[in-house]
Amino acid sequence: MEQQNTQSSDPKHVHIVENKELSIGEALIPVIALVLMLFYNVFFVFGDDALSGSNQFILLLGAAVAAIVGFFNKVNYRQMIDEVAENLKTTTGALLILLMVGALAGTWLVSGIIPTMIYYGLQILNPTFFLVACVLICAIISIATGSSWTTSATVGIALIGIGETLGISLGMTAGAVLSGAYFGDKMSPLSDTTNLAPAMAGGDLFEHIKYMAITTVPTFVITLILFLIIGLNLDVSGTPNISEQLEAIGNAFNISPLLFIVPVIVIALIVKKTPPLVALLLGTLLAAIAAIIAQPHILTQITGVETLDFKSAYKGVMQAMTVDTAVETSSSELNDLFSSGGMSGMLGTIWLIICAMVFGGVMDAIGALSRISKALLSLATTTFGLFASTVASCLALNVTASDQYLALVVPGKMFKKAYQDKGLAPENLSRTLEDSGTVTSVLVPWNTCGAYQSGVLGVSVADYFLYTFFNWISPFMTLLVAAVKFKIKTIKSNV
Repeated sequence: MEQQNTQSSDPKHVHIVENKELSIGEALIPVIALVLMLFYNVFFVFGDDALSGSNQFILLLGAAVAAIVGFFNKVNYRQMIDEVAENLKTTTGALLILLMVGALAGTWLVSGIIPTMIYYGLQILNPTFFLVACVLICAIISIATGSSWTTSATVGIALIGIGETLGISLGMTAGAVLSGAYFGDKMSPLSDTTNLAPAMAGGDLFEHIKYMAITTVPTFVITLILFLIIGLNLDVSGTPNISEQLEAIGNAFNISPLLFIVPVIVIALIVKKTPPLVALLLGTLLAAIAAIIAQPHILTQITGVETLDFKSAYKGVMQAMTVDTAVETSSSELNDLFSSGGMSGMLGTIWLIICAMVFGGVMDAIGALSRISKALLSLATTTFGLFASTVASCLALNVTASDQYLALVVPGKMFKKAYQDKGLAPENLSRTLEDSGTVTSVLVPWNTCGAYQSGVLGVSVADYFLYTFFNWISPFMTLLVAAVKFKIKTIKSNV
């Protein structure tokens, strides 16, 4: 899904460490400690600035607490370090993609691609229906590409810019972008989590997608209705000044529909199953060429020269790719909008992911992840209880392991036999894994998905959390369907 083709090892073969000497109380100590420390750090001290570094250190403190628990349960230091190394290894591709997204955002700014998207988008997208349009556009792109990460890094960034110019809350726009991106990603046969979930449950890919529609389509419809209601009640102050903003964009950049060639090529490459890292690299290089051709005055402005030559062109695009870059216009709002942190702007997110993987690695090494999942499984005495335990396990692992793959793999391995014993078809498990593991990963700030999307879109998880309707409604929908026993497929039936 999000990290399509980025893991260096097959998530299906993730080793789950078991420790019979570890009690459930001991397994929960690091989780409780982490939650309490993060709560104090965010709500009483740093607020929105917590992701600047303090939360990262809190994750390391959480890992230290887990390590202490491990030492008391005969887990040695080397085992923990090895498991952390394995965890970090699985994020290698994701970290490289983050760096490349930073480079792409910089070159797409100085080449005029993002300004052009905003320029035409302001004229096409009505503020009332903007949020609904965001959901639909991102859903289509994500179905075609199989990746919500790529969707948010391309059209998502442009839509954030358009929404900000229209005066729409960044949290609302980000919520709409992510709702659409995760719907398309979740239902796309090109998505790796869509393939991983049935593989873990022992089911068929297309049967899995078909069965997912029972919960996913109603959730998507509810999401569209909620955004339509919000749109109809929006008091958009930015609309009357759009002509001035369009003039400011036109004066600052050479606007041309030809610039859309670059994003079209990137999307086409991903549809053709080109690895996202390769597609994003090509998109970055093509945008660099487009910047030299279409926006030479922007490059001279960045480098402080009067005439563009090879050296200044090279310096300009390299700066756009790697460090903070800003393009000034006659509009103060656009000056804030037309800036990019380049690759350096992604370092905070990368730092967060690394620290999260350290915590998840130590938790796995001491056997805490396995112990928590087994405890949840023991509570499943009924069919609904089994579904509820699966949901709880996926949510818990997204918070504790900080990785959506582990939120699919661990419960998938632990619950597979329980579903079989109750005569339930594997599609029940695979759908529940996706409804609760895949889509909620973006709601956890220190999860790889939450950190990535927040970093790419420039909107904190706290700001977009409420508006990612599709993501947080999904686990409730899967529990509702299980509670009313609507089309619960059994091994012997074809319902």
